[in-house]
Amino acid sequence: MSRGLTTQELLKLLVGFATVSRDSNLELIDFIRRYMSTLGVESELFYNTDRTKAALFATIGPSDRGGIVLSGHTDVVPVDGQVWTVDPFRLTENDGRLYGRGTADMKGFIASVLAAVPGFLAQPLQIPVHLAFSYDEEIGCLGVRPMLAELAKRPNKPRMCLIGEPTELKPVLGHKGKLSVRCCVHGSACHTAYAPYGVNAISYAARLIIKLEEIGERLADPRLHDDRFDPPFSTVQVGLINGGVALNIVPAHCEFDFEVRALPKFDAHEVLSELHSYAQYILLPRMRAIEDSTEIQMQPLSTYPGLSTPSDNEAARLLSLLCETTDYETVPFGTEGGLFDESGIPSVVCGPGSMDQGHKPDEFITKEQLTRCDFMLSRLTRYLQMPDKD
Repeated sequence: MSRGLTTQELLKLLVGFATVSRDSNLELIDFIRRYMSTLGVESELFYNTDRTKAALFATIGPSDRGGIVLSGHTDVVPVDGQVWTVDPFRLTENDGRLYGRGTADMKGFIASVLAAVPGFLAQPLQIPVHLAFSYDEEIGCLGVRPMLAELAKRPNKPRMCLIGEPTELKPVLGHKGKLSVRCCVHGSACHTAYAPYGVNAISYAARLIIKLEEIGERLADPRLHDDRFDPPFSTVQVGLINGGVALNIVPAHCEFDFEVRALPKFDAHEVLSELHSYAQYILLPRMRAIEDSTEIQMQPLSTYPGLSTPSDNEAARLLSLLCETTDYETVPFGTEGGLFDESGIPSVVCGPGSMDQGHKPDEFITKEQLTRCDFMLSRLTRYLQMPDKD
């Protein structure tokens, strides 16, 4: 093991750890830490509150300056309810494809990075490379935050970050941000024969949902478009709703979850603020005219910022060298890149595989994509040997 493993060998091992977000990732993190240690690389861990999960950070090269972060998340989405033709937690090869949960999103990139470590170590790096592997990305980019908070305190903060989410190795400079919220409407129950004397929580939830639709229509105004994105505007969407217990009871409770996918320059919290004002100043007075105890509550569930890295930024220029193109793109899904960027570490996104396969049954990555990623990291190794002009 001290000589390192191939990308496919590492991917096989990584897929074998069922690191679904609801479960611990410590066995996988322990494997990575031990593997790195056998190569002579020490790493540090950043645990969650109950120490059931951890993010890993390691540096290869000079320690007196900031370097390039290679970032990936170790958690994967569940396979519950999906019909797989292969074992999702056992790597299966067929016709140039490697099947398994997380192969595309995004253990393929992590495997390629780990396979590149011996190459990093074999060269006199002038710029360090940092490895950052997080947890709970799939449920709101939660696990990278404690690590970023600590890195922000250090004198030699990383100078840029490459997020290895699946882009088919196309260079990506931007994505939308996200805010998800649960709205709980507490009405007042009564027999439906006396419906006017109750406060129908479902009816008031419906008014709130209609308000969100109105906000969404305004955000779709062509004057607000950013044509780099698809769709080219911020969106609002209600995805879950629950309420009522019987048809002959005025429902006392209804809740729904909604999300805002926001262009990088739009603050998604503006939607929440407008909805909250509508609830407090328009709907609640009507509800409390019937029953004082009624309430409308908004509970943010998760949020992460968008990303919009300028094409003349150092991180973008490096990405163009690694991808050998300046045809920059955006992606519709979120990443941890916005959080890195907010902490002062300019970020870009590029990794093997396609999100078209992510989160689906029989998720796969092609061997060709992994090979190309290995070559990209070889180009990065050469870049890291260049005299540091920082």
